[in-house]
Amino acid sequence: MGQRSVRWGILATGGIAAAFAADLVDLPDAEIAAVASRRPESAEAFAERFGATRAHGDWESLAADPDIDVVYVATPHSAHRAAAGLCLTAGRNVLCEKAFTLNAREAGELVALAKEHDRFLMEAMWMYCNPLVRRLKALVDDGAIGEVRTVRADFGLAGPFPAAHRLRDPALGGGSLLDLGVYPVSFAQLLLGEPDAVTASAVLSAEGVDLQTGALLTWESGALAALHCSIAGGTGTTASVTGSLGRIDVPAGFFHPERFVLHRDGRDAEEFTADPADGPRTSLRHEAAEVMRALRAGERESPLVPLDGSLAVMRTLDAIRERIGVRYPAETAAPAAAGAAQVY
Repeated sequence: MGQRSVRWGILATGGIAAAFAADLVDLPDAEIAAVASRRPESAEAFAERFGATRAHGDWESLAADPDIDVVYVATPHSAHRAAAGLCLTAGRNVLCEKAFTLNAREAGELVALAKEHDRFLMEAMWMYCNPLVRRLKALVDDGAIGEVRTVRADFGLAGPFPAAHRLRDPALGGGSLLDLGVYPVSFAQLLLGEPDAVTASAVLSAEGVDLQTGALLTWESGALAALHCSIAGGTGTTASVTGSLGRIDVPAGFFHPERFVLHRDGRDAEEFTADPADGPRTSLRHEAAEVMRALRAGERESPLVPLDGSLAVMRTLDAIRERIGVRYPAETAAPAAAGAAQVY
């Protein structure tokens, strides 16, 4: 595609789709070429709002549209397998929102489809593309705090969310884990890789989704991660990484930080702050820019958000759900054991 604008198709028209489209508008080499919704009037309104050339009243038409370079799938994660699979099968490159899918099996199917059709595929884990998060990872990888011993991270929303809300709907993959817990899990695995053991406990809603979950991940190296997510109480959304030689503390909004502090034994604390030139810390443009860079380079996945990493995160989320007894209607296997979950 050379240096011409990358033509985006946006599948779904909800809040995250609107946030992504607003950031695309600010990228000079991006074009919102088409949008799709199962409600034609929604697609038309979204297209008018963001200057999309075409509005499709169904997903199939967007997947078949030859004048787009990549599709951003912004549906609830319960529909990611169907929507992203449709686009990959039609020969479209795909950026798919997180959690990548409902489970690791579906994620593996998408990766297989991408390879079969020789298409680009990436999970929209914008945290991994954030420049300050990348700086944090580089410091850890370079041994700034020695060998990593402990990771701690939390993400909770105050709510309360009524029973009819999508976050409490099992059919939509509701609960705190896939919507919010994916961030603490992904943060821990960014630094330590896939854990060797997983334990977890949760409080479930009457509908059978997790209102809050605590997970402990451990590695053979001796490292562990203590993680928490909730839709029953707002948390500080902070994180810390402790190593044998120091610690990094990330204040509120760890997945899109404006600063973090490096504490090293025998040295003064060092503060690292986001570069204003990188744009708002809440911007999704970094992941969009990474997709466009990869497409221009002819790559089929991003080194910042590798597919093996996304699959590993889904396996961990599956393991947590197995231990807390959460299963979604779309999953046909026998129900998981209740584990340590409580119901109220």
